Amino acid sequence: MTTLYFKKVMISIFVAALLLACTKQTDTNEAPAIVGTWKLLSGTLVEKGDTTVTDYTQGVSFIKIINDTHFAFIQHDLKGGKDSTTAVFTAGGGTYTLKENTYTENLEYCNAREWEGHHFSFTIEIKNDTLVQKGIEKVESANIERLNIEKYVRMK
Repeated sequence: MTTLYFKKVMISIFVAALLLACTKQTDTNEAPAIVGTWKLLSGTLVEKGDTTVTDYTQGVSFIKIINDTHFAFIQHDLKGGKDSTTAVFTAGGGTYTLKENTYTENLEYCNAREWEGHHFSFTIEIKNDTLVQKGIEKVESANIERLNIEKYVRMK
């Protein structure tokens, strides 16, 4: 081998290593954008032609926690349960699937037991720190079939 050939090979290896070092690495284990803790701002229910909009920033707090495989939600009134007309506590959770913008909750636990064992599919849209989910909730045993639109903000 000549010295010139050896130098060319070494320079080529150096350049290749430099290019690889400059290439952005992607983490295939990166969590989906939906993973996190979300605070519900508003909810809109459309059922049998009636629309009800609820402001979840006044008198009540509702959060949804989503990890890589499970979700949980918790809601309670902000008066410590001391006002009999506004006292509320709701909780539930289970597994979920996410395929593109279709988020499906498989509700395994819920204080409203007739909701357990049901699957609820939502179309989701995430922009910056805002999550909007929209889908039909149907629980035949409770005579419920309604459109549910929820708007969340990511908690920091």
